[in-house]
Amino acid sequence: MSLEADDLSGVELVERNLDGAWFRRCNLRGVHIRGSDLTNAEIDGDIDGMTIHGIEVAPLVEAELDRRHPERAALRANDADSMRSGWAGLEAMWAATMDRVAAMPTGTADISIGGEWSFAQTLRHLVFATDAWLGQAVLGKSDAYHPIGMPFSSWRDEAAGVVDLDATPSYDEVLAVRAQRVGMVRDFLATLQDDELGEQRKPPLFVLRTPQFPVSECLWIMMNEEWHHHRYAVRDLDAIEVRSLGSD
Repeated sequence: MSLEADDLSGVELVERNLDGAWFRRCNLRGVHIRGSDLTNAEIDGDIDGMTIHGIEVAPLVEAELDRRHPERAALRANDADSMRSGWAGLEAMWAATMDRVAAMPTGTADISIGGEWSFAQTLRHLVFATDAWLGQAVLGKSDAYHPIGMPFSSWRDEAAGVVDLDATPSYDEVLAVRAQRVGMVRDFLATLQDDELGEQRKPPLFVLRTPQFPVSECLWIMMNEEWHHHRYAVRDLDAIEVRSLGSD
């Protein structure tokens, strides 16, 4: 059962059974959960200010993620050299996963798990993110967006004149465009100077409330997209392998 677009703000759920429920793109700011069983619950989203048993958990989660994934240093890089080394770490992270997909059965890149983007669609979204935050915002390109780029779902209708929403590129084409965009980032960072990081830029089309962003923040946002979507992709690849083992 789906309750899409229903406004449940302020609702109080008492002794309701939500076993196995999914919450996608929901606004749960300020939600209070008391005396409830969250055994095996999985939470993936913005958790700034979230407390569990009175303890703010976001700093703890961030510290553990940094411990497990040193490449996350790129998400807070404050100088050009750190940006370059951070991006190299993200590239290496993705390269290993690309090799993993290449070794999996044909068609793996097009499998969706739980209604999430497939691996190919994830790469198309990262093309869009690169075009938005580097191509348009930082470099100011008027033709920044590649047609196969995949926008985030809440901006899909507005993106009709920016990308081809009906595009069905082959995986080989997706790989080629993705490789070109990764190279574009690498080339830009190769000559980046520290004093450029504070320069102000007009944000992408979908950002309406903030008139300008420093170059550093544009790059952080782009790198955050890279890191988090890699995490989602690996999660789903793990699920695909488990499902494949089960069918065998």
